[in-house]
Formats: sequence, structure tokens, C-alpha cells
Amino acid sequence: CAAIGGVLKERGLIFVGIDVIGDYLTEINVTSPTGAQQLKRFTGIDASAAMWDVIESKVA
Repeated sequence: CAAIGGVLKERGLIFVGIDVIGDYLTEINVTSPTGAQQLKRFTGIDASAAMWDVIESKVA
């Protein structure tokens, strides 16, 4: 996270998921970070809505 966080922020990406296997970054996911769709499907928890509420409060 520390190695790529600054670059992602510079590009305007403030909510992304990353996949890491061992020491290797394998994916940067900007369309469905943190398995949000699966979380909502299986538990009913809308993590995306909660996260956007936080993001909106930070940038407002």
C-alpha cells in the first residue's frame, strides 16, 4: 500500500482494492474493490454505499 498509495491518489483513485500474492502485486481493482459485490450478495451489507458516504464527507 505504501509503495503505490501516493501514485493512486495522484491519479484521483481514492477507493481501490489490491490483490497481493506473496511479495507480488497482481491486480489493482478500481471497479469492484474489496469484493464489495460479493459482500452485498451474500450478506446484504452494502460496503460501497458506506464507503462512498465516508468519501463524500472527506471531500465535501
